Amino acid sequence: MSALIRMRLAGFLRTGRAVAPLLAGLIALGTLYGGGRAQPAEAYGVSAVVLFPVLAWQTKILLDVEPDVQRRLAQVTLGVARERLAGLFAAGVAALVTVAIALLFPWLVGGVTGPVDPGDRSIPVGLALGAWVHLLVVPAAVALGALASRASVGGAGYGVAVLALGGVGAVVFGLSGSVVPWLAPPIMAAARATGGEAAALTLLGLSGWALAWSAAVAGGYLWRRRAQG
Repeated sequence: MSALIRMRLAGFLRTGRAVAPLLAGLIALGTLYGGGRAQPAEAYGVSAVVLFPVLAWQTKILLDVEPDVQRRLAQVTLGVARERLAGLFAAGVAALVTVAIALLFPWLVGGVTGPVDPGDRSIPVGLALGAWVHLLVVPAAVALGALASRASVGGAGYGVAVLALGGVGAVVFGLSGSVVPWLAPPIMAAARATGGEAAALTLLGLSGWALAWSAAVAGGYLWRRRAQG
């Protein structure tokens, strides 16, 4: 399975498909940090919200690079379960690389600042919260991008619709005060937590929510793959 993961990542890079989502992410983050300097935790919280649709789009592109015939050959060689898991793992690795760049980027452009007031968080705490909120986004974005992939939904139009609904839903439902937010990953709630008190129970609850949502969407992807054959 590791060979298939490497092959899919190599195809993603060598075809140049990796450039578009990375460039879109950097442009969005550059615009974000160009508005002024912020505390690391607060800046990273907003960064995670911006990156969620970018990482989902990146996952869809990575999974769509492989021709259908090659994907079926991989199923015959490795088995259906391993072939599908290899795609998710490859997308996860690519997402983590993008997240690493996103965590480093604001320091390169001077978009963050250290503590100013006595009550401000220290830089290590801000970095830890920033890493947490970005890692919370990764499984949700990978699951959404996989659900939107060609192998899952078939036509390109359906895939775009899934990405759009998932990306918009994460923001719109996240701003709602009812039970509706449970239909979306807690991206907005996590971003608010990084700028607030960020109690341990709150972070734990948001992590569980994100993992449960990601597991449900990934389950939908696997079910769609089974239906598509």
